Order: sequence, then structure tokens, then C-alpha cells
Amino acid sequence: MLNTAAAALVALSVLAPADAAEEEPTATLEVVTVNGSGCPAGDADVQTSDRTFTIGYHTFLARAGGGSAPTDMRKNCQINIRVSVPEGYTYGLARATYQGYTHLQEGATALNRVSTYLQGTSPTAAVNHPFTGPFSDDWQTYYRPSAAETQWSPCGSPRNINVNAEVRVTLGSADQERLNFAIVESSRGLVRVRRC
Repeated sequence: MLNTAAAALVALSVLAPADAAEEEPTATLEVVTVNGSGCPAGDADVQTSDRTFTIGYHTFLARAGGGSAPTDMRKNCQINIRVSVPEGYTYGLARATYQGYTHLQEGATALNRVSTYLQGTSPTAAVNHPFTGPFSDDWQTYYRPSAAETQWSPCGSPRNINVNAEVRVTLGSADQERLNFAIVESSRGLVRVRRC
């Protein structure tokens, strides 16, 4: 009886890995470019690890009032990400988080917009995060699509992921002599992988 039970346990232990939930494969990310009016080429710190990326910005700042130029009111930064996965898998952006600081006088407004799309495709997903003065604080905004809303790369036809973020400051009825600004300090993101 003991030998039969031991044999059954050995058989189950051999089968267990096959029955266990399949582990997602590792994706390799490469941030190909970080460029825009808010992040001139070479002016950002980039780190990647497995399915994640983190970017620190040095000059991603929009402002209005206090002697600002009209071109200062809107700044953008586009990230282009190449993803490599094993054959038979696809990928999409699971989330992106932006952190910054905004200072607005009463009457001024600001906006942080995050848009994503796959290279060579037209559908774009966008999330808007508005701020209304008076406001002076750190902030964190999120782009988190559900699995059904994720823009998946076509199977067998890899496409780079583009994430375009912008900050915009509008003076409105605020005092033109006083500075209003929105700074993006960092962003981070995660790529989701699934079978085709």
C-alpha cells in the first residue's frame, strides 16, 4: 500500500509543472527614442528591466505667465519602445504612470495627456488629467487599460509602442505677471505579454 502511494506521489510530482499555470515569457524592452519639445534628444535618463521601463526627465516643463513665451505653454515627450517576445506571443502596454509637480494661480488650468499607439497603426488611446488653480502640489497620473482595451501588437508582425505625453498650461483669468507651471519629473511603464 505504501509503495502504491509513493508511486502515485512521484507520478503527481512529475505532472505538477505541466498542470501548473504557465509562466509568461520574459519580454525584452529597448527604449529606442525619447524625444520632443519637453525632452530634447539625450536629455532623459532611461532604465529598462524585463517588461518595465523608467524615464527621468530634466526639462519637461510647460509654463504660462511671468514672462513666459507663447511656445512655453505646451511641451510634449514621445517614447518609442521596441519589444521582443518569443514566437507565438504578442504584447501591449499594460500601464504608464507619470509623476510631476504643478503650480497654478487661481484662474489658470493645466493638463497632462497621455496618448498611446502602435507604430504603423491609427487607433490611439488617450487619457486626460486636468488641474485647476489654485493648485500647488505633487501629482501622479495613470494610464491603465484593461486587457480588452490594451492595444496588442499583431501576432507575427511586431510593432513598436509609442507613448506620447504632454503638459499644457493655460493662463485663463490668472494674473499674467505671475508664473504658472507644470513639470513632468518621471514616468514608468509595464508591458503585458500573452499568447497569440
